[in-house]
Formats: sequence, structure tokens, C-alpha cells
Amino acid sequence: MREYIAKFRTEERSPNAAGLHFSFYSGLGGFIAIAAVALLTANTEVPFIMAPFGATCVLAFGVPDSPLAQPRNIIGGHAISTIIGLVCLHLFGNEWYSLALGVGSAIAIMQLTKTTHPPAGADPLVVILGGSSWSFLFNPVLSGAITITVIALIFNNMSKVRKYPKYWI
Repeated sequence: MREYIAKFRTEERSPNAAGLHFSFYSGLGGFIAIAAVALLTANTEVPFIMAPFGATCVLAFGVPDSPLAQPRNIIGGHAISTIIGLVCLHLFGNEWYSLALGVGSAIAIMQLTKTTHPPAGADPLVVILGGSSWSFLFNPVLSGAITITVIALIFNNMSKVRKYPKYWI
């Protein structure tokens, strides 16, 4: 037990805060991406937006160098997690174990497929609690994830100090 408790002690400190310019630029990118998917939703009456996309923007614009923020992770993670949520919903319904199985399975499959994207871990909850149909995979999940990724590609590379993505595959 002592060894276990000792794991909670650390000498490490939080990394330094991002500078004002980087932080402002990151916030602007998130603003533009969410504005785009929200406007597309409002003007086309097709859903392009869901709550986990806010967290996707934190990664895509706030820490664009992170492996968790790469295009394969954003699009693949959301697609895989949504499919898992839909399968759990249609097999088990809206039950506590369906929610738990959806999130746990999404984590495992994203790790196995190298598409880990933490915001996508919420997708099974959104799908199951919302009683979503299979069309949810296309709108808002894929349409929104692709839109945010395209904006991240354009916006992040407009900066002289950013290069996005770090990798595709």
C-alpha cells in the first residue's frame, strides 16, 4: 500500500503556460472552427456540430503538435467511437452497461487503431443518451470532424511557427 501511495507524490511541475500570442491564436482557431460548423448547421439545417467538437478544437488548435490532435485521430477517433456507440445502443439500448461498454470499447479500439482522440471518448455517451440513428455517423460526426480538420489544416499553417499535421498515417 505504501508503494501505491508513493505514486501520488511527484517532483514534477506543470509545464509553463503558452504565451499570449500562441494562446490567442489557438482561441481564434477554435472560434473559427466552431463558428463554421455552427453556421453550416444553421444555414443548411443539417447537423454539423456536437458537444465533443469543442474539446476537439482544444487539441487541434491548442496543442496541434500532439499525436491526439492529428487528422487521423480526429476523424478516425470520432468515426470509430460513434460506430461503437451506435452498435452498443442498438444491441443493448440506453442502459448503464451500454454506456460503460461504449466508452471502454471506444478507448480500447482507438488505441489499437492508433486513432486515440480523447474528445471522441464522449461520442458513445452522446449517441446512446440521444438515441441516435446510423445517420448520426455522417451528420454531425464525419461532416463536422472533417470540417474542423480542414479548418485546422488551413488555419494552423497560416502561422509561421506552426506546422500541421505532424503526420497523416
